[in-house]
Amino acid sequence: MTNRIDPAEALKGLPLWRVDEGEREAIARSLTFADFNAAFGFMTRVALLADKVDHHPEWSNVYNRVQVLLTTHDAGGVTHRDIDMAGFIDEAAAALGGK
Repeated sequence: MTNRIDPAEALKGLPLWRVDEGEREAIARSLTFADFNAAFGFMTRVALLADKVDHHPEWSNVYNRVQVLLTTHDAGGVTHRDIDMAGFIDEAAAALGGK
């Protein structure tokens, strides 16, 4: 099992993320892209890494908007796996014009 970390501590290096307000420990980010194609391209890029590292985000997509939530289910909260994935998501979003 992976060790949990305090979400607020984790966010010190992730200024575009926030602690999720839901019932469980997670971090979240809202992204907006130019159009559906850019949003879907972003999701595809993240999905390829997520499958490779076996760590999958919870997300939703409506046209050019993507909502992302990260938590490590088997650890019951935020871990370094989530922080690593958030960093990759930030890079992928920037490459595709996400804000």
